[in-house]
Amino acid sequence: MLTELRLTGFGVVEEAVLHLGPGLTALTGETGAGKTMIVAGLGQLLGGRGDSGIVRRGSGRALVQGRWQVPPTVVAQVAELGGDVDDGDELVTLRHVNAQGRSKAVVGGAQLPVSALSAVLDQLATIHGQSEQLRLSTPERQREILDAWAQPRALEGYRRDWAERRTSATELAALVDQAMARAREIDMLRFGVEEIAAAAPEPNEDRLLAAEATRLMDADDLRQLATTAQTALSGDDDDFDVPSAVGLLGEARKAIAALAERDDLAGELSTRVQEAQYLLDDVAVSVASYAADLVADPARLEAVGQRRAQLAGLARKYGPGLDDVLAWAQQASESLLRLEGSDDRIEQLRARVAELDERLSRAADAISGDRRVASEELSALVETELRALAMPHASLTFELTPTEQGPHGADRIELMFTANPGSAPAPLGKVASGGELSRVRLALEVVLAGGSAEHTFVFDEVDAGVGGAVGLEIGRRLQRLASTSQVIVVTHLAQVAAFADAHFVVAKASDGQVTTSDVRRLDDAERPSELARMMGGSGESVAGLDHAMELWASARR
Repeated sequence: MLTELRLTGFGVVEEAVLHLGPGLTALTGETGAGKTMIVAGLGQLLGGRGDSGIVRRGSGRALVQGRWQVPPTVVAQVAELGGDVDDGDELVTLRHVNAQGRSKAVVGGAQLPVSALSAVLDQLATIHGQSEQLRLSTPERQREILDAWAQPRALEGYRRDWAERRTSATELAALVDQAMARAREIDMLRFGVEEIAAAAPEPNEDRLLAAEATRLMDADDLRQLATTAQTALSGDDDDFDVPSAVGLLGEARKAIAALAERDDLAGELSTRVQEAQYLLDDVAVSVASYAADLVADPARLEAVGQRRAQLAGLARKYGPGLDDVLAWAQQASESLLRLEGSDDRIEQLRARVAELDERLSRAADAISGDRRVASEELSALVETELRALAMPHASLTFELTPTEQGPHGADRIELMFTANPGSAPAPLGKVASGGELSRVRLALEVVLAGGSAEHTFVFDEVDAGVGGAVGLEIGRRLQRLASTSQVIVVTHLAQVAAFADAHFVVAKASDGQVTTSDVRRLDDAERPSELARMMGGSGESVAGLDHAMELWASARR
């Protein structure tokens, strides 16, 4: 239940606070006074589109604040969103819209997207304005009304299956459409993977082969250099007079060894020279081994060249370097697994779509059956309400026509209506007048609200196009609805306002430049005067006040 609505800088309202309670609340005032701004403010709390046009001239922002008494389910939902509920059940919600049209929403102290605010408050309140009267003429809204009463048991599962079927069918169509392109890609990838596998390149093989080729091509020069180094290290076997590093170092080692025998301080030098001797001997052996391995091998050089050319060919196709070739082969193998698995996926999807089609068909039949039963019940109850609203011969039926399956089943639903006996029912939106639409809408709401206890209903000029005795019946129906729910009605009819438990008047004033609307709650002493004004009197004449008092007393009885 909405306990307080506060508007600041909103349209023609500079500052207004409505303290609300259970039962029926009426909002009245002269045409153009700003009554609809109160409804529009509540609409902002329910997630309506915010724009700079709702910001009062001279104000930096428009602010709408609502205080609600909420059930435990909403308390839990607000907690999940990061908000708090005061005193166990009081929720504060805010909607800000600045002069640039940017808006923000606050739920229980937590700033949230407007969609989250709407998701919370849509459970608590419903606004029925002139746009709802237009929507009532559409098949979509008529289906929503019937389903709200029928509550088809299979509908929720049907919607899930429908969404999955649509996703699966889209994927299946894409896979089938791309089959030729996928086959070409598979052939290309398989050829590349097989070509690389046949060559069997090894990591870093290209660099190792380049080094080997260099050695093979320069074998004679390298051998001559190695032989020169070997002679300098080990001497010449054919000329013992040629000095060598090994021989010279051996003489030095002997001299230092003799020195160390005579002077202990030279002991370290002897050790170091001996280590150098070992190292030099090892280098000399290695150089000799290197020189011995340097053999000119034209056959091996040709084989290395062919292998390098083979690897270069792979690199030109699959990557600038051998590492890139190996990486491409790995990625291509993984892509092949995925692409070759597409045929299996196609079969899986076809089987799943067929299964979902069967399930959807069964569910659609069940939904249609529930709707047909419920349509008869709902039509009978609404016709009873319409008779009380001075439409004794009205006939309202839901016409269900089989159609292709859609997200809500396989029925096209249309409200068929006639207000006169002997007239064939026709689509509601084509034959009903504005006043008749208002009464049909109210009759539907009264019936449907039987399962919406403690909900807040807001009616914006539900009495448009009617008057007199019909207005009294509308007031009675709203009062009955208010016995289980909170009802707020914007009305021009005294016959409706007389039934209200609380009565607010919206009045406007102007200083010649800016118009301001003010909202004030009437006490019991003030209500007859406002009712008299609404009935066309001055609000001060004795006859008008007597008539208003009689109307009010009748409504209270």
